[in-house]
Amino acid sequence: MKKALKIIGIVLLVIVVILVAAPFLFESQIKDYVRKTANESVDAQVEFSDISLSFFRSFPQATVVIENFSVINNEPFKGDTLAIGEEAQLEMSIKELFKGADEPKILDNIKVNNTYLNIKVDSLGNANYDIAVEDTTAVASDSASTGFSFDLKHYEINNSRVKYLDEGQKLLLDVEELHHEGTGDFSLAESELDTKSNALVSLDYDGTNYLNRNKVSLDAVIQMDLENMRYTFLENEAIINQLPLTFEGFVQVNEDNNEIDLSFQTPSSDFKNFLAVIPATYAKNIENVETSGDFIVNGKIQGIVDETYIPKMDIKVSSDNASFKYPDLPKSVQDINIDLQILNETGILEDTYLTFDNVTFRIDQDRFATNGSIKNLMGNMLVDMALQGTLNLANLDQAYPLELEQDLNGILTADVTTQFDMNSIEKEQYQNVKSSGTASIRNFSYKSPEIPNEVKIANARLNFNQGNVRVPELKLTTGQTDITASGNIENLMGFLFTEQNLKGNFNVNSNVFAINDFMIAETKNQSQSETKPEDTPGEISTPGTNEAVKIPSFLDTELAFNVNTVIYDNLELKNAKGTIILRDETATLQNITTNIFGGNIALAGNVSTKGATPTFDMDLALNALNIAESFNGLEMLQGLAPVAQALQGKLQTSLKLNGNLNNDLTPQLSTLAGNALAEIVTAEVNPEQLALLSRLDQQLDFINLKDIDLDKLKTRLTFNDGMVQIEPFNFDVKGVNVEVSGGHGFDMNMNYNLSLDVPARMLGSQVGNALSRLSGDELKNMVVALPIGLKGTFQNPQININMEQAVSNLTQKIVAKQKENLKERGQDAIRDIINKQTGGNQKPQNDSITSQDSTQTQTPKTDQTPKSQEEQVKDAARNILGGILKNRTQKKDTTSN
Repeated sequence: MKKALKIIGIVLLVIVVILVAAPFLFESQIKDYVRKTANESVDAQVEFSDISLSFFRSFPQATVVIENFSVINNEPFKGDTLAIGEEAQLEMSIKELFKGADEPKILDNIKVNNTYLNIKVDSLGNANYDIAVEDTTAVASDSASTGFSFDLKHYEINNSRVKYLDEGQKLLLDVEELHHEGTGDFSLAESELDTKSNALVSLDYDGTNYLNRNKVSLDAVIQMDLENMRYTFLENEAIINQLPLTFEGFVQVNEDNNEIDLSFQTPSSDFKNFLAVIPATYAKNIENVETSGDFIVNGKIQGIVDETYIPKMDIKVSSDNASFKYPDLPKSVQDINIDLQILNETGILEDTYLTFDNVTFRIDQDRFATNGSIKNLMGNMLVDMALQGTLNLANLDQAYPLELEQDLNGILTADVTTQFDMNSIEKEQYQNVKSSGTASIRNFSYKSPEIPNEVKIANARLNFNQGNVRVPELKLTTGQTDITASGNIENLMGFLFTEQNLKGNFNVNSNVFAINDFMIAETKNQSQSETKPEDTPGEISTPGTNEAVKIPSFLDTELAFNVNTVIYDNLELKNAKGTIILRDETATLQNITTNIFGGNIALAGNVSTKGATPTFDMDLALNALNIAESFNGLEMLQGLAPVAQALQGKLQTSLKLNGNLNNDLTPQLSTLAGNALAEIVTAEVNPEQLALLSRLDQQLDFINLKDIDLDKLKTRLTFNDGMVQIEPFNFDVKGVNVEVSGGHGFDMNMNYNLSLDVPARMLGSQVGNALSRLSGDELKNMVVALPIGLKGTFQNPQININMEQAVSNLTQKIVAKQKENLKERGQDAIRDIINKQTGGNQKPQNDSITSQDSTQTQTPKTDQTPKSQEEQVKDAARNILGGILKNRTQKKDTTSN
């Protein structure tokens, strides 16, 4: 006995060793076999990370596990992924492993886990799943075949996704979270297949979404006739969302087409079936809802499916005098009637149509009804529809558990009929549209976190006439803003049913229009708001953290407006008029005028938010604006002309400028480019208002900058890359001419040159004596050129008065004048000598002698002029400049402190 047990133990040990070792012996063979089969069977790139073989997973079966596999298409879908998966398990009898390489291996079970199947058919009808390679070497039907043979008993697809896109038919079917399994015997000619399926299904057709991740499940027993490829539904139940349906009939797969004969219906007529059609997210706890009346769905789909025909269909949805009430809500929905039918009686796709008659409901005393038809559903749809009723929007969430961000309110009234075909709508042939009737909404209000104030519509009316919709009246208020508008909408149908932009024109009137009523207040970081220093004029603004303001891309609208007061931050614009055209995410401004800062502004141009960074291009005319008010209110003026801070008076300017905008549509000053012609109509200067003028006034003791005459001053400015360049201009300060040239940046760094022509008579008696000794009384009218350089910033300037250049200029003038005087005196002396020798008149002779004597007394100086006179002139020039700049050092030190 012990010997027998020992033998049995040894045998079992050998079997275990074989089971453990066999996979390593067969693994290489299996890998080669799979690769060979894949390469010979499909025209695609088949890859996998590993293949393993196990006898323990499903003993006594052998299990082949293919890990991380993928199938990548060749042309015409080169590079597209047809399939990718985490794991595929193939189960077969152990004896299949011992078959030769040319013998088919019979598979009993297949499991596919976490797989994505991406099926695509392009607009030319090419299918990416058509990758099978035709066997051109087969010569007889009984020839030995290779590969795998599917005599399945069971198969599973777990947690997978199937996406089907037909570009030609504009059809997208997306099946997510798919769990499907079937148990049967595919080795038999006839057998029953027991299946269980559940998934989330989305369906889009021709741009319209019909299902959006709707939960679908199907438990079905199917009779399989594999010889005739006929599949008949036996016991089955499908659930769409929470709506149950039962099926009867069959699907026949023929060589040239498929044949369908199916009927389906709801197993009960309870009106809860209607609520079950609504996605579960919106249909809350329908098991506790009180209902009355019925809801019945039944249909037939019968016919041939091929490239020409679809099955004929007759699907009916009906309900008669039904109602429902949720237990936690105060109101009920009553008098519900539904009579809907989808028909196709020819099998031609274009002949499919939908009718809906007497579709009604009532909440309290408000009744709403619609009826009509939509023909040629799959082609040029023909729509015939009527809508009539009154609805208090506040009652909707009192009767149905809506999850809304805000409370509905207002009274909606409609009495509209319309007939149109989609081709006419798409081609904007609105003369083919027949619409009539009216619609209105009263006492409507809207709240949203995207806008700071509640929007209230007191009344809005729409009049329908063919394809045009007239808006005779719209009254709206929000915050401080009131709006009264009227106008036309040219293509409401095209906007609602196609991808057309909304076209129209409106006249807008307002007593007060506050821009901030339509903008979210910007929140600042507390620490930044506490520590950030006060902004300096002209500081370059940076984009905020809020989402950018965008001009809606769907608008193609013209707005003519007339507003008494426009409020923007701390600015008030009066009598604003003009036209704004909103098109292609761009606002075009035409003939806009407004009164502000004691004058008026006219502007034209555009603002675009189409790109990643908003841009603008604008022409502005500023007429008789108060300089001080404009400087305080306009950041752009602070950057263009910082010196305006010290001016009181009127400004007139024309500007052409463009650049980028921040997210709140304010200009990014560093990106501005353009030019301006500025004219100061009248102005008084207060140097104390600007550090630059104050310090300059202290260092130039002989003039008072308060005496600057800027009236009628004109100059041109150009600006680009954050820099402003000034065309040279002149102004007068009590007889002193000043020329200004140079430029500055929007960061307030400057580089200016001043040239002052200072009359000598302004230099004092001491300097006058020094001049008269050298050049005579006429030099009292001589002008001293004094250059001054300005750098640094306007609040912290660096002033450089160029004395050496002034000395050189003055020296050259004095020397030139002295030479001219000497030349004249020499000529007089020669004339006197000639007159004396010829016996000329005595009186002139005496005069000549006097002149000669005078000349002779100056002879020693004349001999020294080339050097000593120039030195003396320079000394005199320094004395002059000393008079100009007396006490300069002391004032400079005081100012710098």
